[in-house]
Amino acid sequence: MPTLRKIALATAAPLALATAGIAHPHGLSRSTAADWIQLHVILLPIFPLLTIGLLVPLWHRPRRDLAGVATVLAWVGAFVYAAFYTGLDAVAGIAAGTAVEHSAGTENLGVIKHPLYDMGEALGQVGAYALVVAVLATAVALFPKHGARVVPGTVVLLAAGWSFTDSHIFWPRGVWTMLGFALGFALLIGGTGRTAPVGTPASRSSLRT
Repeated sequence: MPTLRKIALATAAPLALATAGIAHPHGLSRSTAADWIQLHVILLPIFPLLTIGLLVPLWHRPRRDLAGVATVLAWVGAFVYAAFYTGLDAVAGIAAGTAVEHSAGTENLGVIKHPLYDMGEALGQVGAYALVVAVLATAVALFPKHGARVVPGTVVLLAAGWSFTDSHIFWPRGVWTMLGFALGFALLIGGTGRTAPVGTPASRSSLRT
């Protein structure tokens, strides 16, 4: 697959999440509950796709070495993120919105939504930190083959990942966080477009082709 197509594939999810973050209600109330629910239902399949930016450059069978172990760890981290952050979206997004929408007008919304927020936050924290681990493992897996070219993308992704632990996609920081993921994935995939670090002689097999 051409590098530009890989970049387009990897950045589609974070760019979609950044766009959704601009439209995300800043708070959950009876007046915003319907929009809150609808948005989180739409985002339910999109949040896991954030990991495509890590899976694309790791799309190969892991070898029996440190890079191979790191590849498997990155896959596991990506899976844990996808599972637990989907839990955040379902609990603090869909469930909390539904509970508020169908609450009686005299009920205290804080009592209804805050326990769901707390559970969703706990799930989201596990997912977000698993994504940071996946980024680090991806860098370890790619470095032996691509050298320092993986560093710029990794640095941007780690910064975005750390911000993601408490920003979600809320405007403004959450939106900038998603744009940071898009930039980091583009840098990482662009840096791994070649198979050997600069200055490394090509292998005999590649010379024959």
